[in-house]
Parts: sequence; C-alpha cells; structure tokens
Amino acid sequence: MAKKKNIPEINASSQADIAFTVLIFFLVVSTMDIDTGIVRVLPPMADPNVKQEDIKVKERNLLLVFVSGSGSIMAGGKVIQLNALKDKAKEFILNPNDDKNLPEKKMTKIDMPDGSKWQYPVSEGVISLQNTRDTSYSVYIQVQNELTRAFNEVRDDVAMQKYGKVFNDLTEEERKVITKAIPMKISEAEPRKKIR
Repeated sequence: MAKKKNIPEINASSQADIAFTVLIFFLVVSTMDIDTGIVRVLPPMADPNVKQEDIKVKERNLLLVFVSGSGSIMAGGKVIQLNALKDKAKEFILNPNDDKNLPEKKMTKIDMPDGSKWQYPVSEGVISLQNTRDTSYSVYIQVQNELTRAFNEVRDDVAMQKYGKVFNDLTEEERKVITKAIPMKISEAEPRKKIR
C-alpha cells in the first residue's frame, strides 16, 4: 500500500484577529457624509381624546409661499426671486405700516423674567410653505432657510430694542420672551402633484 503524505495545514487562527483589526481601522479613518437638514422644534402631539378642529386663518394673515418643481418661487401670488424672499417674509411678519392687506397684530402681555409684564403687538401671520412632489430638496432647503432667516432677523431686531443684544446672546429666559413676541409660524402643507 502506498503511504499517504501528510500535507501541513496553514495556521489560520490569527486571520480573524487581523480582519477585525482592519475593519476597525477603516471604521475609524473613514469619513461619513453628514446629511443636511432643518433644525425645527416640532409642536407637541395633539391629545387624541380632544377633537381637533380646523384652524381658520384670515386671508390677510396668510402668506402662501409655493415652490414649483422647476425651482420658481411664488410668494403672495407673485413670482419672486429667492434672494427677495427673506425681505418679503420680514415685511409680512412685521407689517410695519399697519397695511390692511398684511397680518393683524394682537397686543399680548408677555411675562418677563423679573415678574413684570411687557405688551407687544404679536403678529397673527402664518407663512404656509407648499411645494410639488418634484421640487428639488436643495431648493426646498434654501426656501426654508430664507424663511427661517427672516424670523431670526426680526427676533434679533426686537431683542436689540428690548435688551440691547442679539437673540443668540440672550439668556434662556430672555429668549423665551422674544420667542413669544415673534413666534415662528411656518406651516408646511402636503406636497402637490407635479404641475404639467
């Protein structure tokens, strides 16, 4: 009978350790793409036991901003450029000349951190943002940023008048006061179907 030759085996016990080390190395040195998004504080969930009624908003208190799939923007029924949207939104929020076509203001007593009351004419205006399903995400984000920037600039102006510093430099209590005076009212409607 022929004698069987013994073939030496390769010691593979350390290969798992090496593979794990290489995997850890790539996880540590590789970079991940960070998605951009919009920082928003969502309102609390509605109580399911309470019947929700549709909120009626007067036409003058509503600024409709529509973004089409082609990237064109309409605000208040007129085509507008992206760089003019912030100023249009600021005018809508403030209604500086008490224009009857712009939002009403309601004198509101706001509690101050020191216990006193501050009366401020809070705008009843709501900006309604609508888009089509084929609107690009980047255009939508740019429009959102312009609307947010409008509210932030108005808050900075009111904070400077009231406290002598911009909104981000205020204390938490002071920020709450300014936020009550200038609430960020942006309503996002469900996207429309493509417009052909």
